[in-house]
Amino acid sequence: MKDYFIGIDAGSSLLKCAVFDRTGRQLSEASERTPIDRPKPGFSELDPARSWQAAKTVVAEAVRASGIAPDDFGGIGLSAAMVGAWVVDAHGEALRPGIIWEDSRSQPIIDEMMVKDPDVMSRIFDSSGSVMQQGCTLPVLAWLARNETDVLKRAAHVFGYKDFLRMKLTGLAATDRVEASVSPGDARLRTHSDATIALFGLDDWRHLLPEVRDSETVHGGLLADVAAELGLPAGLPVAIGAGDVAATVIGAGGLVPGSVTAVLGTTGMVGRCLDEPLLEPRDMGLLFTLPGHCWYRSMVNVAGTLNLDWAIDSLAPDLRARSDCYPFINEMVAAVEKGAEGVTYLPYLSESGIIAPVVDPAARAGFSGLTPRHGRPALFRAVFEGVAFAFADLFEVLGSPEGRIVLTGGGAQSPLWCQMIADVTERALFVPDGTQFGARGAALLAATATGVFPDIRAASTAMAGDGRQYQPDADSTAAYAPALQRYRRQRDAALHKTN
Repeated sequence: MKDYFIGIDAGSSLLKCAVFDRTGRQLSEASERTPIDRPKPGFSELDPARSWQAAKTVVAEAVRASGIAPDDFGGIGLSAAMVGAWVVDAHGEALRPGIIWEDSRSQPIIDEMMVKDPDVMSRIFDSSGSVMQQGCTLPVLAWLARNETDVLKRAAHVFGYKDFLRMKLTGLAATDRVEASVSPGDARLRTHSDATIALFGLDDWRHLLPEVRDSETVHGGLLADVAAELGLPAGLPVAIGAGDVAATVIGAGGLVPGSVTAVLGTTGMVGRCLDEPLLEPRDMGLLFTLPGHCWYRSMVNVAGTLNLDWAIDSLAPDLRARSDCYPFINEMVAAVEKGAEGVTYLPYLSESGIIAPVVDPAARAGFSGLTPRHGRPALFRAVFEGVAFAFADLFEVLGSPEGRIVLTGGGAQSPLWCQMIADVTERALFVPDGTQFGARGAALLAATATGVFPDIRAASTAMAGDGRQYQPDADSTAAYAPALQRYRRQRDAALHKTN
């Protein structure tokens, strides 16, 4: 039995790969940026050729850095940002740029559907358990059917980012239950919903949605020419894999009913693992169909660390050149008193708005309280605090989870931010050791698919390990209270929300 597995995690703007042993210990990692193209307002796309090249580059780098002999690898697992639409021909060649989850071009179609049937969003929610975002696969496919019919006529498949990469690796098309259920699909049946497909007028394009398989199963092996580029054996098993949220929950040891996993990544998210689907509160949040016959009921602020990356690029682009960019920013923020000198930031930066604590596709980010005395330190402090305050909203809508709350994601590497969230939410947090939890979850799916673990729940449970604890500090909670109240006033005004 092989001892080492490769996990690929393709984020919206950063593609990562890591190598793990069967205990989940990370041996190497590599990453490469894949910039998002925004050719028109509301459009969010990735260049498929660039993404595929980045995937090959990071896999080859991670394999070399691990020092593991090629024949000692047992398989590859994949994870990626979910939904959107990657349109390919029968050979897996992309016919247009990949549309990602953040895209909002389908909003006019959704608006038309809501005029005809004011309850249509609730009907979709009753099937999928999720508030449908504009970048979900079905509304995007409906936009393509209306605006790029010629492209679809040449297409063989329309699927997610992960499935595009897997087809390039193996030559085979498929998707997983996580992706199919949130397309939007059917969370109870854990697959596509024919009724929802018909609702979007897509019966004639149904054949473009590939077959649905379990995440922890093998679907083909590495093509010989790809294997040669990666330094791996031809035919190496490739698992179906899962979307980034599911893979992160698995990799963080959260595939246990009742456990709570929060993600401070590109998206901010708090959710609870369940052994049956839960669709309450209605018309709020997302329900992910996890491997192992579990579900993850989550509340989401669509923009998490995206806010910090935007702030760096827009307010302090000179800091990108520093090798200590993020530590420097953390030190700068720590030097500013709690409350950000009166500056408030609403972290609603996504093109698709927000889906918690209310659903508002028009919600947008912004600063308030600015005066001439405020400089970059106060603005960055406001961004950190705004995201932490948004997490307080998410915990409030989700309910008061009991027990340990695991926090993962790139932002969780900042002790300052973690402590801030603990103080603001008044909840204890546990940040497990490691950095690439999505990649680890993907690798665990491959390990389970090849027989290392009896099932994916056992694989995830085995990952519980060491980490850092953050306890809320009562004095800090009190110090944040005026800023939190100010944030909520600005939030309610911006969202037309009344108490």
